[in-house]
Amino acid sequence: MSEPITVLIVDDHAVVRHGIRALLEAEGDFTVVGEVSSGAEAVLLAADLAPDVVLMDLVMPEMNGIEATRLLKQRSPRSQVIVLTSYHEDEHIFPAIRAGALSYLLKGVGLDELTEAVRKAARGEATLHPHVAARLVQELKGASHETAALYKTLSEREREVLRLIAEGLSNAQIAERLVISERTVKSHVNNILSKLHLADRTQAAIFAWRQGMMDR
Repeated sequence: MSEPITVLIVDDHAVVRHGIRALLEAEGDFTVVGEVSSGAEAVLLAADLAPDVVLMDLVMPEMNGIEATRLLKQRSPRSQVIVLTSYHEDEHIFPAIRAGALSYLLKGVGLDELTEAVRKAARGEATLHPHVAARLVQELKGASHETAALYKTLSEREREVLRLIAEGLSNAQIAERLVISERTVKSHVNNILSKLHLADRTQAAIFAWRQGMMDR
């Protein structure tokens, strides 16, 4: 008999965690090694336990699932992350995948689909919700010449700030990372939005992903 697949559940709602745990443990080939309510706890526990699969919520207080996924993959590279969320907008999908998530599922997924996704993740195989898969295919077609031209108008510092926006960092976090004032960051963000003809930082993040900045 093969070893059970070890799973870490990360969600800030206890009812969700307990429900998933019960479903997985009833299957017989999974062992839930832990369940936590925050991204920071997930990173620490994954570093200690190195679970085969991590079921990761995205929107949580203090540290979101995107940042948690990025840090977790650094601490426990063998752990495969499955995003399990209610959100399917571009600003969630692309940062999560780039942060290292293998699979992306929406809450409400059926039991059979969820358990099969966990088994596949343990084998290194991805599972994507159809909407997410469609968006990723569209984005792989690349940025247009117009967006490429707009990108060239940004200074090196503005490009650096834009990358951090796309990583999901707040102005305060960007200021800390670059060792500059939050006021300076805000000025850079305003310049970026103006030069790229964008309305908000969400659109700026999407621009960065479409332009392929996060691959550089």
